[in-house]
Amino acid sequence: MRIVIAEDSALFREGLARLLEDAGHEVVARVGDAEGFVAAVHKHRPDLVVVDIHMPPHAGGDGARAAVGLRADFPDLAIVLLSAHVETRHSVDLIRTGRFGYLLKDRVLDVDDFLDALRRVGAGGSALDPEIVSELIGPRRSSDPLGQLTPREREVLALMAEGRTNRGIGRRLWLTERTVETHVANIITKLDLTPDAEDNRRVLAVLAYLQARVSP
Repeated sequence: MRIVIAEDSALFREGLARLLEDAGHEVVARVGDAEGFVAAVHKHRPDLVVVDIHMPPHAGGDGARAAVGLRADFPDLAIVLLSAHVETRHSVDLIRTGRFGYLLKDRVLDVDDFLDALRRVGAGGSALDPEIVSELIGPRRSSDPLGQLTPREREVLALMAEGRTNRGIGRRLWLTERTVETHVANIITKLDLTPDAEDNRRVLAVLAYLQARVSP
């Protein structure tokens, strides 16, 4: 893939670029602020961007806001947000559109998982850090529909949120694919979500619902 990296830490930015290039990707631009990020995307039209949420000039979510604006201009642009800490408010506007990932920076150290997440996002899917998923589907009010889910259904939902396929979920939980399909159908029914024939859209619908639960 052709990738733009937007990260204000020069050391982390260069290390990430080397990692991606060693994996066979083409890093077409490396920038350190949100304005440069927007300009680089318009100039190079990359397949995917990896962007830090907090970047200059204001370091208050400028990277995420720039990504939201770019998604409006380039609907097919794959976006992976990076953050040093678990945050949920920045992903609401992007997660509903697909081709989106949200990972903690520490996850980059697990190279295989990180590259797999980029591959899924580049292919049109989603990839959320497990810690972020846990934050989203943690204990809620008793009136919340999530309270209707069984512990196993919560496990399945968490893996769905990470962007795993039914087969991948089955391998992770030692379940047959048919059993996973049953759990997914139950989750959709309990959350009152309309089933969709495409797995990615189904996952994004679930994630959009969960994001709405934590939005202020």
